[in-house]
Amino acid sequence: MRLFWALFLLFSFVSCQYLDKQVPDEKELLEQELKKINWEEVDEFPSVLQCDTLKNAEIKRQCFFDYIAQTIQERIGLDTFRFEYPEIDTINVKVTINPDSSLQFETQYLNDSIPTVEKRKIDSILTSRLADFPKVEPAIKRGIKVKSQFVLPVIIKME
Repeated sequence: MRLFWALFLLFSFVSCQYLDKQVPDEKELLEQELKKINWEEVDEFPSVLQCDTLKNAEIKRQCFFDYIAQTIQERIGLDTFRFEYPEIDTINVKVTINPDSSLQFETQYLNDSIPTVEKRKIDSILTSRLADFPKVEPAIKRGIKVKSQFVLPVIIKME
């Protein structure tokens, strides 16, 4: 019995060195995890009701972009814009989708041939026409709704 207790004490002292491992600092662990995350990509793209039934992520993504571009095109391609600015056939619209599903639209101009006053007027038309835009679900990154931005070229059709 003494031999058993002697061996038990010997193993318990020797095994303590294996239990005394350095625990990484929590800030260090956080930094390592943050470096692993690709912040340029989302796990799930924003979505609209019309595209939610699609299972393939790439097709769903394309459906979303097509829907957004088409809806913007239909709304701003109406009479006022087409008649006041017939020289503009395509505009780039920067779309921001916030985590709370709110949307912001901003016109991106490629050249400076349009005066600043006209740019403000175009932005005003864009804002008023897109005020009641259909609901868009925000992008998801690691299970959390996140802000996403993209620029869409929108063709103004002359029908």
